[in-house]
Amino acid sequence: MAGQQQLVKDAQDKMKKSNSVLATDLSQMRTGRANANVLKPVRVDYYGASTPLNQVASISIPEARIIMVTPYDKNSLGDIERGILEADLGLNPMNDGDNIRIEIPQLTEERRQEIAKKAKAVGEQTKVAIRNIRRDSMDLVKRQNKSDELNDDEAHDLENQIQTATNDAIKKVDEIVKDKQQSIMTD
Repeated sequence: MAGQQQLVKDAQDKMKKSNSVLATDLSQMRTGRANANVLKPVRVDYYGASTPLNQVASISIPEARIIMVTPYDKNSLGDIERGILEADLGLNPMNDGDNIRIEIPQLTEERRQEIAKKAKAVGEQTKVAIRNIRRDSMDLVKRQNKSDELNDDEAHDLENQIQTATNDAIKKVDEIVKDKQQSIMTD
C-alpha cells in the first residue's frame, strides 16, 4: 500500500512543480509596475561568456515604475545595456554612466488585454502538462492492475485519488491565472 500512496504523492508533487513553473512564468510577464523578474531572461556577454544579468549586476526598484541595474563591474555597462535590448522585452534601457535605468511605460488597455490573453495561454499549457501527469499515473495504475499487483478496488481508489489531485491542481492554475489577469488589468 505504501508504494501505491507513493504513486499518488509523486503525481501530486509533479503537479505542484507545474504550478510553481506557471507562477514563475507569470511573474516574468510585464505589467505596469516595475518588477525585477522581468529581467530574468536577460543574458549578458560578460568577457565572452553568456551570463545571467543578476550575476553581473544588482537589480533594484527605487520607484514604482523604475528598475535600476547597477553593474558590479563598470566596464560591463555597455554589455548589460546590449543584453537588455537583445532580450527583446520591449524595454528601453537608459545608460547614465554608472547605472542603467529602465522606465516601465504605462500599459494601454489593448496591451493589457494582450498580456492577459498570453497569461491565459500559459495557464492552458500548464493544464495540459498536469493532464499528461494524470494520464501517465493512470496508465501506471492500469498496468499494475493488469499484472495483478493491484486488485480492481485498489486501482479504482488510486484512480480516484489521482483525479482528485488533478482537479485540485487545475483549480490552482485557474486561481493563479485569474490573480495575474486581475493584476495586469489594474496595475
